[in-house]
Amino acid sequence: MASIDPRKVSVPEFHSLLLGAVTPRPIAFASTIDKTGLVNLSPFSFFNCFGANPPVLIFSPARRGRDNTTKHTYENVLDVPEVVINIVNYAMVQQASLASTEFPKGINEFKKAGFTEVASNMIKPPRVGEAPVSMECKVTQVIQTGTSGGAGNLVICEVLLMHVKEEVMDERGNIDPFKLDAVARLGRDWYCRVQGNAIFRVPRPNEKISIGIDQLPESIRSSKVLTGNDLALLAGIENMPLKISDLNDNRIEAARQHGKEEVHRLAQQYLHEGKIKEAWSILLAAHE
Repeated sequence: MASIDPRKVSVPEFHSLLLGAVTPRPIAFASTIDKTGLVNLSPFSFFNCFGANPPVLIFSPARRGRDNTTKHTYENVLDVPEVVINIVNYAMVQQASLASTEFPKGINEFKKAGFTEVASNMIKPPRVGEAPVSMECKVTQVIQTGTSGGAGNLVICEVLLMHVKEEVMDERGNIDPFKLDAVARLGRDWYCRVQGNAIFRVPRPNEKISIGIDQLPESIRSSKVLTGNDLALLAGIENMPLKISDLNDNRIEAARQHGKEEVHRLAQQYLHEGKIKEAWSILLAAHE
């Protein structure tokens, strides 16, 4: 494994490694306005949510590494502490990328990238009409993390009003990730589309006290077939199963005859289908 000390490589080199490792990153498509009324629109992937009460978002328009200058978005939120954070989906990702062009101050990226300005309800900057989700925010604090090129400027925002297009919501009023079709930034020119097989479920262990991997039988824990993810699924139960549920699968007996590894492979197939109880039944049956 390579060990890289950020003090011993160039800022651009470590920046590239950092963004290649910390992925995928959601995109804050930030619309701001300066004190003269000039609008700016720019995407930032140093972004996430950090609280729900109050609802807090943070993004960072970092200082430019090549010349240590600051970005128009950063200058605008100091002038007018308001911002709309729009969410980028696949249908608009190329336009959002175009808006990242470093146009001279005063150039409206809404027009350059072909987006529609929609007046906000509670703040001055407009929101992006094409965005599936837009959040009107007041800027509560701006924190400089440094004064050299590449240093971050944390723009801490409180959400005042959220706009969500109905077509990206499910019947329960939640945002459907398949309908949202969001994109995220990876390293360099790479992006990630949150769609298809990229979306999967993981049971939340905080809803119950799980037994943990350390409580699994040694024969399962030391398996040459079951992965760490497989073991975690098995260990997510609250209590060790005491009896075998009925499972009509004629492969079980054949697997038993071929040995432990074949049993584990069969159980693994059930785990990958989300059938944890059935996987336990197969494993327990192997030890009858």
